[in-house]
Amino acid sequence: MDASSVYQDTLPISSDALLARLDEWGLAYRLHEHVPLRTVEDAKAVEAQFLVPGETALRIKNLYLRDKKKRNHLVTLEQSRDIDLKALGAELGIGNLSFGSADRLLQNLGIRPGAVSPLAMITGVENGVTFYMDAAAQDADVICMHPLVNDRTVVMTRVDVLRFFDKIGCDVVWI
Repeated sequence: MDASSVYQDTLPISSDALLARLDEWGLAYRLHEHVPLRTVEDAKAVEAQFLVPGETALRIKNLYLRDKKKRNHLVTLEQSRDIDLKALGAELGIGNLSFGSADRLLQNLGIRPGAVSPLAMITGVENGVTFYMDAAAQDADVICMHPLVNDRTVVMTRVDVLRFFDKIGCDVVWI
């Protein structure tokens, strides 16, 4: 099964349900529909349609990781930032990291590979996933991310993204 909105009803929380929740909470977003994006390169090919001149946008990549103690971590970084998992584990003080499996991703974040997103913490909080976000987000006007599927992107203000985390009880560890 792919990570597009075609299969969103097989997720614990569908993309449509997430967007309805954002609406209920008064969190504004711009929704863009596009071809499924599986990589940063895919995203770079379509991101021009999301951007507004003069707006500082954080375009991200997301890593679902596990440590040796089998704890789950979601790391959201600026999309061009180079990653060394060994160095990242040392920086975070959690030791060696490896990528989590697709089954664990669905179990712990309620999403499929290709749709990893900070918005998945709506499920991740309940499952003890620790969330880390690039400090570059603190300087962004907006953050571009998938709403649990990879054929949609929402653009939200930094303020509304942080309000989302408050609403779901998600602590952000800045890196």
